[in-house]
Amino acid sequence: MDLPNDEIRNLEKEYGVPRESHIDIVMDDSECELVRMSARKGRNHDVTVFIFKGNRLILIKKHSYPDGVYRAPSGGINEGESVLDGINREIFEETGTIISLKRYLLRVYARFICGDEVIPWVSHVFQARYVEGDMIPRDKKEIAGIKLATIEEMQSTIRNAMLADGRAGFKYRVFLTDEVVKEMYMRSNPSTSNRRD
Repeated sequence: MDLPNDEIRNLEKEYGVPRESHIDIVMDDSECELVRMSARKGRNHDVTVFIFKGNRLILIKKHSYPDGVYRAPSGGINEGESVLDGINREIFEETGTIISLKRYLLRVYARFICGDEVIPWVSHVFQARYVEGDMIPRDKKEIAGIKLATIEEMQSTIRNAMLADGRAGFKYRVFLTDEVVKEMYMRSNPSTSNRRD
């Protein structure tokens, strides 16, 4: 299940039409099983939110992540839940914050390749602004910590730590961050704003 088409259209009206991108990611058996678990529950999407608090991003770390690895919070929309309610729920669970969405940046169509099996996935990526909250995760079983980081840190030390780990999921998260940076740069520079990859 991806997000309902009518809700996607409403999101586009409110927050802009996202740039679309495509990627193939080869995964090992353990990572494939995590994606299969979501697919068995009828979910083949995530909503990822780059939340700015001033000029820094609110990032999360899961218990299984190695030192130095943080990423933008994300999660799935439950069946029967509106997209906005789902985003607000996920962000509050993972970061303890209330946010205001600003832009629908990207819609990324991924193919997670698991041997002969290909699992389709869609990431809906938004930019948001921190409104309030203590930045303490409510879902402590899933989230180990929160960090504030600049885009420069995301694109240097954090990016390097993700790629050094070698997990396909981290490579995918690096790709999403790279695409967000590209989209924000393209939009802020008129000479490149008409390019579409």
